[in-house]
Amino acid sequence: MDWDRSETLALAKTTCTHCHGDGVRPGRGGKPGPCNCVLRAIFRACYARFRYCATKEKYMSKVTLTLCAGKDRKLTWVRKDEDYVADFCLVSRRTLDELEYKIFRFHFLLGADWKLCCRQMKIDRGTFFHAVYRIQQKLGRVFRELKPYSLYPLDEYFGGTVRKGPSPQALNVTEMPKPYVAPPLLRTA
Repeated sequence: MDWDRSETLALAKTTCTHCHGDGVRPGRGGKPGPCNCVLRAIFRACYARFRYCATKEKYMSKVTLTLCAGKDRKLTWVRKDEDYVADFCLVSRRTLDELEYKIFRFHFLLGADWKLCCRQMKIDRGTFFHAVYRIQQKLGRVFRELKPYSLYPLDEYFGGTVRKGPSPQALNVTEMPKPYVAPPLLRTA
């Protein structure tokens, strides 16, 4: 996954001491990688959409006819909101370890504040918040780099534009010259 400055600039925190608002930090081998502030911003955007989809009235959910990628290219009926909620929960469960998922479930899914989480799991406040930041960074990266369909950018998940490379036919296109059209004759009387 390639991370470039144009993709991370809008998500970067302007007061970040690591990336100074660029959103990109030098990675291993000189290859740029996203700053942690960008990964947390991606998580917050996905989490806000998750909360919207989960708390929306069920009668407002709509079924849409969507083209499925594959060899058959069939149309299928989908419920994007319910699919997003399920994908968000399943990806989080598969990515996080046991303690991180417990904190994620209590704090993000069930909505408990930090005091209740610390008391319930018998951890101190610093450990809790370090774990929350680590969870946000880990899930932000996974939500963006998930293959074949990532959860972020949200417009692509919910039926907006689809990122694809240029087709092989588009690379071999030659432009034909335009035919010559004579200018109209002017009559003078």
